Amino acid sequence: MTAAEQRRPVVVGYLAAFKGLDLSIARTDLSAFTHFNLSFANPDAEGKFVRDARMTCMGDETGANLSVDALRKAVAKLQTGGAKVLISTAGGVIPGCSGDWKALLAPERRAATVAALVDLADTLNLDGVDVDIEGQLLTEIDRAGDYTPFIAALSKTMKARGKLLTCATASYEGGMIPVDSIPFFDLVNVMSYDAIGPNWGPAGAEHSSYAMAERDLDLWLARGVAPDRLVLGVPFYGYGFGGEKANWSYRDLAATHGKDATNADVIGNLCVGCRYITHNGPATIEQKSRLAAVKAGGVMVWELSQDTPGHALTKAIQRGLSRE
Repeated sequence: MTAAEQRRPVVVGYLAAFKGLDLSIARTDLSAFTHFNLSFANPDAEGKFVRDARMTCMGDETGANLSVDALRKAVAKLQTGGAKVLISTAGGVIPGCSGDWKALLAPERRAATVAALVDLADTLNLDGVDVDIEGQLLTEIDRAGDYTPFIAALSKTMKARGKLLTCATASYEGGMIPVDSIPFFDLVNVMSYDAIGPNWGPAGAEHSSYAMAERDLDLWLARGVAPDRLVLGVPFYGYGFGGEKANWSYRDLAATHGKDATNADVIGNLCVGCRYITHNGPATIEQKSRLAAVKAGGVMVWELSQDTPGHALTKAIQRGLSRE
């Protein structure tokens, strides 16, 4: 590997299976990404991720569980250009088909859960596993003393196979991975967004400002994440308030309001009770990517189906990462 290749920033993209993997892949400039996280796989009540050649709790756009064959084909396609492909587990909202993560990570079941994840990575020919246990669930598992021992055990087994272990984390108290788990992750993807949403956060605020990105990177550097393992998460979506539609992909936002209207990160009046949409336009994505190139190891995207047909936000990432 050349020195230039070693210095290349990581660009991690989440592909949401529930949006349709084929659709998401077709909408993505695959050459722009170094890592893809297929989202989300959950085990059943017995801790199994696969039964009868199908995932037990990983639905496609129709709600049907994905087949192992379909996932293998997607993984192979994504790996063609040299990208690493991981399976992302859990997610911000745990589906009803999932087993109880708290029980599955308790000491008496932890080894079996680790073995099931490793077997899944081998079965799908993956390059690693991304752990996306979030919020209250993360807090409860950590308080029980079960999060870091699980991560340590999974890391040991994955590394023995030459595979990656990464995670996603928020930056608010009660939603952060514990400090003692940090050394076990190859990448820490910081979800620097959702400061406000349809039913949470300070009214009249932006959901993912540049200042938030600065604060979040500084927080995780101070918590001990090595800069080359720290990845800044950016949103390819926005939220509407005051009578606007609540959830917007950047793709739909640009199509509905025009690309010129999305140059600023707010459409409408940013104030309590006002009608507005908060998102990240290309200029902010580029600025954040430049920040990540200087202070961190790269950029993460949630999620890839939401970019425009011309890949406006992906191109903004590329511009930002090329200007250190």
